[in-house]
Amino acid sequence: MIKVLIGDDHRIVREGLKQVLADAPDVGVLAEAQTGPEVLALVRALGGAAGLDLVLLDIAMPGQDGLEVLQILRREHPTLPVLMLSTYPEKQYAVRCIKLGAGGYLNKSADPDDMVAAVRKVAGGGMYVTPATAEALAAAMGAAGRSGLAALAGSGGVDALSHREYQVFRLLTAGQTVSEIGAQLQLAPNTVSTYRARILEKTGTKNDVELVLYAERHGRVAPGG
Repeated sequence: MIKVLIGDDHRIVREGLKQVLADAPDVGVLAEAQTGPEVLALVRALGGAAGLDLVLLDIAMPGQDGLEVLQILRREHPTLPVLMLSTYPEKQYAVRCIKLGAGGYLNKSADPDDMVAAVRKVAGGGMYVTPATAEALAAAMGAAGRSGLAALAGSGGVDALSHREYQVFRLLTAGQTVSEIGAQLQLAPNTVSTYRARILEKTGTKNDVELVLYAERHGRVAPGG
């Protein structure tokens, strides 16, 4: 039996995932959590890979987002497979999740059969890659040139950004102002400015112009690009 922990802040999503996995005789949902800290606490309580075979983890989680939780899980439980779930298109987050150590990336709108196949593949130690994710990986490696493989294996810089910081990063590099970003993400302008300062620090840039150049160098495509 593949023992799964589901981490998602929406109950209806968790119930839907449990229903999909219930149709697979070799898969069982052992636990569920609705915040990032709850995921980490449950994984620790269950003994990591000794008590679990897979964590199904949403990107947009309260407390600590899924990308932060993924990085912590990779440090604390390096052998525990993690399959990332999101409503975001593969081209936006799949490469980033895989670089951070996820065994795969799946959109929540995926076909139930694909969901079960992904769970089995990642829980078994494999990598589940959809055609869209494969295309995104190829594009990222192409943008990185001959050092593509090394770049995919590395971390830091933009990969150190939280989910919210990454959202702000993408909008900044698309030319949006702090006020426009605040309106779109429903954040106060001073909060966006705080995220902007963190982004500049983590990417080693000094202003928005350098940030755009950084994004271009690292093959980061702005929204809609």
